[in-house]
Amino acid sequence: MNALTLTDEARLRARAVDAPRPRARPPTRWTGVSRLDGLLRAQRRAQGGALALAAAAGALAGIGGVGLLAISGWFIAAAGMAGLAGATLGFNYLLPSAAIRAAAVLRTVGRYGERLEGHAAALRALGRIRSVLFIGVASAPASQALQLSAGEGCARLIDDVDALQTQFVRRPARWGVAAALAASLAIASLAGWRCALVLAGLAALQIFGGRFAALSLALRWGEQIQSASGRLKDACAALLAAAPEIAAYGLQEWAAGKVSDDSRALIEARRGMRRAEGWLACASTAISGAGAAVVLLLAHGVPLPVAFLAALAALGALEACAAAAREAQDEPAYRAARERLEPWIGGSLLPPDTPKAATLSLAGGGSRACLEPGDRLAITGRSGCGKTSLLERLVKLRDATPGEAEIGGVDLTRLEAVQGRANFAYAPQSPTLLAGTVRENLRLADPAASDAQMWSALADAALDARIAADPAGLDAEIGEAGSRLSGGERKRLSLARAYLRSAPWLVLDEPTEGLDQATEALVVARLDHRLRNTGQGLLLVSHRPAPRMLCRWALALD
Repeated sequence: MNALTLTDEARLRARAVDAPRPRARPPTRWTGVSRLDGLLRAQRRAQGGALALAAAAGALAGIGGVGLLAISGWFIAAAGMAGLAGATLGFNYLLPSAAIRAAAVLRTVGRYGERLEGHAAALRALGRIRSVLFIGVASAPASQALQLSAGEGCARLIDDVDALQTQFVRRPARWGVAAALAASLAIASLAGWRCALVLAGLAALQIFGGRFAALSLALRWGEQIQSASGRLKDACAALLAAAPEIAAYGLQEWAAGKVSDDSRALIEARRGMRRAEGWLACASTAISGAGAAVVLLLAHGVPLPVAFLAALAALGALEACAAAAREAQDEPAYRAARERLEPWIGGSLLPPDTPKAATLSLAGGGSRACLEPGDRLAITGRSGCGKTSLLERLVKLRDATPGEAEIGGVDLTRLEAVQGRANFAYAPQSPTLLAGTVRENLRLADPAASDAQMWSALADAALDARIAADPAGLDAEIGEAGSRLSGGERKRLSLARAYLRSAPWLVLDEPTEGLDQATEALVVARLDHRLRNTGQGLLLVSHRPAPRMLCRWALALD
């Protein structure tokens, strides 16, 4: 292994002069045009059939609900009057009873259909939105992506996306409210135009006044709930990650207290929201009851059964309007979720024109390495000099410095994250493994990888014998963060995962750290064999001499 000299640098640079330059696209940034609105509209179109069925079912449920109350009121009043008149034997109760049952069935079936189709459409749409959001986070520039903690990321993917479901679940219900109000106005008109007019005015008060009150109350607590939820998730994620250390140092009570404090803040915020909802429900119930009473008083001069018919129809319509008004409670959470999600909507993990340029130019330590396909470079230096940080900037996990690296002659800072990362297969110093199987972890690098390819990668990482010894093989569970594997096995599984990624350059950060000498020798020998077969280049950070012997060139950092 040789240190790069000026002559070496000039020779290597000359080899890269005529390298083709990939087309660079500017980083995706929010221009003020709502991409989230476009995504929501697209999902509403995609779920249009289900939403239409839900709206129709909601309308049936609204008509059924008003009809059930109205006919019940008429039936009770008519039966009472017939009883007082002594004409009980001549009163036909079969038809009203049948009508009541029909209205009840209509309401039940309509409500079930509305919930079934509306929620099914919402779940499908939210699943797609979460996929788009995850891609946006994964492909975002490092300066943006690193702003998200684990808890905040979960809050965006779970809580904020859930707040969007009002755009799907609530919309069909509005047709039910409209149908209930229309049916109630038609019934109230039987008792006189004044009854219908009063009902229309009270419905407007219930809807618009209720929305204003719901917004005023919810604005106070919605943001607090979201903020407290994010803090709690952050705390839980951090403490769970440090669970062994917490147990070793006897800090269980401190950790429990931290979670308890954050939980208490969330509980208080939710309790405040529930109190607000309770007062709003009391107000809307009072308006509904008063409306029914007013309609009953205005219906003088008409038969009592008709008066009760109109009064209870009004009650049903006003209760439906109150439910519509309470939707405004979700509005602050929806608005806040929109603001937080908008910057993350967009991006692509695999754009069709992602370039894979084999030539690489890398600066450091006062010199520059210009590498061709298959070259092997060891990045050396004392601990803490920035070797790992350099690799992370190279694979776009941190913001690069202009002039620090070029891929195919294009400055790394001019490439989007996915464009730069397409050139590298990266095995970090501290690998992250998912709770799942060996197969699932390997397929993070190549979702289409065959079993033969996965076994080949495991063999090159000297881990095939260990996995084959498990009866489940590739489907063996590795536990949370790979807890069922040793430290060296986790390192080699990460190495095998990097082997599966098709990229011009293999970037390895301390690949043999924690391995015994015999295993290290096997890993190094198989890595050398793999590089010869694939023609990949190698960028290596290692404090151990055995892997560094694979590299002809070295770039020393200060």
